[in-house]
Amino acid sequence: MRDLKQLVKAYDVRGVVPDQWDENLSRAFGAAFVQVTGASAIVVGHDMRPSSPSLSQAFAEGAAGYGADVVLIGLCSTDQLYYASGSLDLPGAMFTASHNPAEYNGIKLCRAGAAPVGQDTGLSEIRELVESWTAADDTVTVPARDVAPGALSEQDTLRGYADHLLGLVDLTAIRPLKVAVDAGNGMGGHTVPTVFDGLPIELVPMYFELDGTFPNHEANPLDPKNLVDLQAKVREVGADLGLAFDGDADRCFVVDERGEPVSPSAITALVAAREIARARAAGEDEPTVIHNLITSWTVPEVVRELGGKPVRTRVGHSFIKQEMAVTDAVFGGEHSAHYYFRDFWRADTGMLAALHVLAALGGQPGTLSALTAEYDRYAASGEINSTVADQADRTAAVRAAYAVEGTEVDELDGLTVAGPDWWFNLRASNTEPLLRLNVEAKDPARMAELRDGVLAIVRA
Repeated sequence: MRDLKQLVKAYDVRGVVPDQWDENLSRAFGAAFVQVTGASAIVVGHDMRPSSPSLSQAFAEGAAGYGADVVLIGLCSTDQLYYASGSLDLPGAMFTASHNPAEYNGIKLCRAGAAPVGQDTGLSEIRELVESWTAADDTVTVPARDVAPGALSEQDTLRGYADHLLGLVDLTAIRPLKVAVDAGNGMGGHTVPTVFDGLPIELVPMYFELDGTFPNHEANPLDPKNLVDLQAKVREVGADLGLAFDGDADRCFVVDERGEPVSPSAITALVAAREIARARAAGEDEPTVIHNLITSWTVPEVVRELGGKPVRTRVGHSFIKQEMAVTDAVFGGEHSAHYYFRDFWRADTGMLAALHVLAALGGQPGTLSALTAEYDRYAASGEINSTVADQADRTAAVRAAYAVEGTEVDELDGLTVAGPDWWFNLRASNTEPLLRLNVEAKDPARMAELRDGVLAIVRA
């Protein structure tokens, strides 16, 4: 029996094509998805990777063979697939490996209304079902099902996606802005022209050609080296800001007019301020905003100052979305530039966050660096990875050194230790022998001291 645990991750399916998976396996995943969810119809989209059209088509065929009608929306961003799932009220499958290299591909699955499918919400059952259909020689045979095959149809959702987003942010009165956008040859090159069409924006496009081989740089703006071209372009053309999207365009990173990156925590605080103001104007008392435990302390501070209620969660979209559903939160943000909106079926969309930044900047005469300065109150290390032989042993050593009298300690997600004006979090990777460190302090020197001290123990 094939062991699919290396392919089926905590929140999605992701692996190398064709070494780890291919069309036959994708067809089985389509059938299993329908059987586990009980869906009578689904929606399927894909990114620009060379393997995406054939893999998504095979998935659709597997789903149709198990009786589900399939709406094929073709090339789309991940948040465009979420829009389709929400607006059509159908479970969905998005074929993408996000920011991973070209040889990878994967599937992000959701139930109707863009509700997440993860290990605890159906993904493990899908994996087990596919494994049960796999022979010892790794051939996969999907059992025939006594149902009428579903129908395959095509639908274009790009204009509807753009109109929905533009209906959530008022951009009618913004001043003209020059905006450099690096799509990284990913799906931002597909969505940005339609979303920005008609806005008072002078668009400076970079790498908008859809090319899943990523000829210019990896479509992973979380890595600083992949922002260099955008930073240079912003300075060269005198842009008011720059936007960088990842491969499937569900995350958006922001660069200010100086070419300096704006931290996702600052963007989270800025967007939270706007969503709180909108909710309170509509009569909502103490709107809730979700943030994960390694976003800046700035985020809960701003939320409280504006009359909102901050709620802290573990890292990961399933935890954010679950807590948003429980609390009816208006917004959620993560350090990784995932932004979640109640008005977008609690799903993440970097494009909507970008529109909020454009509205905030275009509604006043100042610069983006001045606008975001109030949301940048602490010195942060960023996430630092260390390869270790024993994650638990090194974490215990750090705990022994820093969990002393006068500090606060919690283990919501890894080890978090906080002092009066500093904190750090040390988390183990679920898939690699890594410990991930994030440090923040009021003073840059104190942050550096803490960072170096913890790393010395971790790497001893």
